[in-house]
Amino acid sequence: MPTLMISISGIRGIVGDGLDPEVIVRSTAAFADFCGKGKIVVGSDGRISGEMVRNLVNGTLIAKGNDVIDIGICPTPTVLFNVKHLNAAGGIQISASHNPNEWNALKLLNSNGEFLSPEENIKFLQMMDDATRNFAPWDKLGKVIDYNKGLDNHINAVLKMDYADVEKIKEKKFKVLLDCINGAGAYSMPKLLKKLGCKVIELNCDKSGVFPRLPEPIPENLTETLEAVKKHKADIGIVVDPDVDRLVLITEEGEPFGEENTITQAVKYYLSKRKGNVVVNLSTTRAVDDVAKEFGCTVYRAPVGEANVVKKMKEVNAVIGGEGSGGVILPDVNFGRDALVGTLLTLQHLTKARCKMSTLKKNLPEYYIVKKKIEIGSANPDELLKRFMEKYRTEKINLEDGLRIDFEDHWVHLRKSNTEPIVRCIVEAKSKDEAEKFAEKYLGEIKN
Repeated sequence: MPTLMISISGIRGIVGDGLDPEVIVRSTAAFADFCGKGKIVVGSDGRISGEMVRNLVNGTLIAKGNDVIDIGICPTPTVLFNVKHLNAAGGIQISASHNPNEWNALKLLNSNGEFLSPEENIKFLQMMDDATRNFAPWDKLGKVIDYNKGLDNHINAVLKMDYADVEKIKEKKFKVLLDCINGAGAYSMPKLLKKLGCKVIELNCDKSGVFPRLPEPIPENLTETLEAVKKHKADIGIVVDPDVDRLVLITEEGEPFGEENTITQAVKYYLSKRKGNVVVNLSTTRAVDDVAKEFGCTVYRAPVGEANVVKKMKEVNAVIGGEGSGGVILPDVNFGRDALVGTLLTLQHLTKARCKMSTLKKNLPEYYIVKKKIEIGSANPDELLKRFMEKYRTEKINLEDGLRIDFEDHWVHLRKSNTEPIVRCIVEAKSKDEAEKFAEKYLGEIKN
């Protein structure tokens, strides 16, 4: 059965088995109609199928009468930044994020350089059926403009962001073990780190576009990288996913810093300089709340999904936000997850704290998250969650995205899948054993 997923995150599928040329052309044509006349920024994360997809995307856009600003292989946040910087009508990043080699996707951005909101996504999807009926005549076709300043525009903005003291970071001469999984990070991260005076040891940075391991930057996929940090006696390990919106850190001891700690330490540093509201999603660690409380700041929660976090950030005028998967969002640069921003904030935090990465980790609130799922067969997931809510109705409940229940010593977030007959169960507690115990308890209640 062909694999194709159409959601608020874009059009994603396996190349040749779901994400075929007809789907790419129809989706791109609909997006051109959504954007209207104007230039559209196009980038790619560098994976092997990217050139094929980019040719189809660019050809479709110029057939619709749109000019294409092709900024080449670059991070997703670079496309976000340049849509704003170049006053474009929209943007397309060709990237399937952390999915394996056989996947690719179209990530769609509005004229603000942000992912489509739920309302915008509905409007876009309504245009799919008629998208390939109206193309421009021969004398009103668009053109492709190869633009080689896109990455520099983004990096320069990161270096100039508020509370960044580049000269102080340079004095530290950090030794960095960098793993870019041969994706877009290989084009951007070494460049940024060298501008910050770092000595960079490159791993999986050959720009081949072939991922040598599963690309999701979770500990079980990073055994070689963890060892390399110790072998090279690096001060810090930095890992990005193929399109460089997620940042994963490794301590000088070759131990995972923790994905949830990426956003926690970024918030801790930034609030020490600028107090304000913070937004994270409903599945992100409670450590962010603890850190914000130190500075008298408020944390707001949004449904899972980058567009949802950004929407809430705008509503509450947040100064920083993100997700526990290693995503840092700083409105001063981008309203989207940006590993370049996260990297600079981390090195700035290390410079200010005058300590090692392992000490930085120890100085953060300590929690443990367990993620599980359970098959529910023909059972109605909405009914299951409703019964759960009734059982725990005296506790603090959030229904914006599935069901999150906050207890004094832990929280649980239950979410139904839109593609499988399963319910996802995320639990956080003060110890791994407690988190496991609570997760099993709730899974047992679902079974019963």
